[in-house]
Amino acid sequence: MTDTTHFTRPEPETDEIKPPVTQVGVIGWIKANLFNTWYNSVLTLAVLFALWQLAPPLVEWAFLDSRWYTDSEACRTTDGACWSIIPNNIRFILFGFYPPSEQWRPLLAVILLVALLFISRNRRFWRKPLAYAWMGGLVVMGILMRGGILGLDPVESSQWGGLPLTLMLSVFGLTAAYPLGVVLALGRQSRMPAIKSLCVIYIELIRGVPLISLLFMSAVIFPLFLPEGITINKILRAQVAIILFTAAYVAEVVRGGLQAIPKGQYEAADSLGLNYFQTMRLIILPQALKIVIPPTVSVLISAFKDTSLVVIIALYDILKTTQSTLSNPKWMGYSTEAYLFLAVVYFICCFFMSTFSRKLERELAT
Repeated sequence: MTDTTHFTRPEPETDEIKPPVTQVGVIGWIKANLFNTWYNSVLTLAVLFALWQLAPPLVEWAFLDSRWYTDSEACRTTDGACWSIIPNNIRFILFGFYPPSEQWRPLLAVILLVALLFISRNRRFWRKPLAYAWMGGLVVMGILMRGGILGLDPVESSQWGGLPLTLMLSVFGLTAAYPLGVVLALGRQSRMPAIKSLCVIYIELIRGVPLISLLFMSAVIFPLFLPEGITINKILRAQVAIILFTAAYVAEVVRGGLQAIPKGQYEAADSLGLNYFQTMRLIILPQALKIVIPPTVSVLISAFKDTSLVVIIALYDILKTTQSTLSNPKWMGYSTEAYLFLAVVYFICCFFMSTFSRKLERELAT
């Protein structure tokens, strides 16, 4: 008989030896990023010392000794921040001289615009219904702001101001400037001398002057060339100036993307028998615009912040309404709190644009 005894192999130990605590987790991250070299260690300690010196007084001023819902007289009895300037003047800061009894209309228009922007962040909704929603939304926003129909009292555009005016100048200005910039970039790359020369002259001329000069021209000089009795709304003139200025910068950014496309892409399109418009729409522009997303968004963010320059032509955007609030003797001396609130508003809008661009980059990455 054969021996059928089976010998079993010992089971390996399941306990894994973990790395030291100083190499993983929070401690590992701190050691690898903040104290990995002697100069990083010195810099980290210096920053910690500066925060230790600055943070407690800042917290005490902004939160512990601050006033939030009091009048201006109560604010003068404390050394802390007077955040009460915001809730006491929030309606004028946000809506300017719009009639107080009708301020629900610009509020509803802003909510509608923000809703459309949030929906547009998702590429799944980039279909015809979204375009129709935008067109319908623009009509509704115009009716709400202007009035005069459907039982709404008419409100002159000279009374528009605050946040609705800022969003209108920025959103509509950037939306119109982007396709115009693409057309200018294509024109500058054109083989037709007349079109190329016109685009070069326009781009270099507009980029060579500050936005303030264009706003002054639209507000002061342009009306001089109009026939007698014909006027164009000041907001519309400022909107056109912002569009023309931003489009010149977008054009140069897009031109950089077009130059980054290899020549083989054009040759491949020619081999397929595509004409110029098909080549640009189906092959070249999708690649070029994807490449230049980061610099394009930087230009658009800069243009969004530049809309605050309309204060020099007496348009009451959110910056101007804030400055007007500070001119009230009751609230003089609290400009720090007012401008911090304004900075938060601009930061939220710019952060929205920045996060959308990063999201778009990830979705289009190939």
